[in-house]
Amino acid sequence: MEAACRGAKCAGGITIGILPGTSRREANPYVDIPIVTGIGTARNAIITRTAQAAIAVGGSYGTLSEIAFALAFGVPVVGLGTWQVKRDGHPPAPIVTVATPEEAVDRALVLARTR
Repeated sequence: MEAACRGAKCAGGITIGILPGTSRREANPYVDIPIVTGIGTARNAIITRTAQAAIAVGGSYGTLSEIAFALAFGVPVVGLGTWQVKRDGHPPAPIVTVATPEEAVDRALVLARTR
C-alpha cells in the first residue's frame, strides 16, 4: 500500500488510506486522507465496493479476500504475482495477469474506463 501511495503522490495525486485499525498513525507517510475504520480486514469490502478496478500484488489472505470481494462485486482484477483462483468444474477466476507494475496500472485504467 505504501508503494501505491508513493507512486500516486509522485504523479501529483491525492491519496486516501482506508485503515483497518483505530489510529491515524497507522497510515503510511504518503497517505493524505486517512480513514480510520477499526474494522480490520472487513474494510476490504469497502475498498473493493468503491473501486473501479483492483490491482492485487503478491499478498496473503487479506489480498485474497480483496480479490474475492472485487470479483463478487463485478470489479475487474489485475494480478501481479498474486493468487490464482480455481475451483474444480469451474473456469479460473477472471484475474488479468501482468508482469510489471506499469502494465498493471495501464490494464487497470483501461478496465476501469470500460467498466
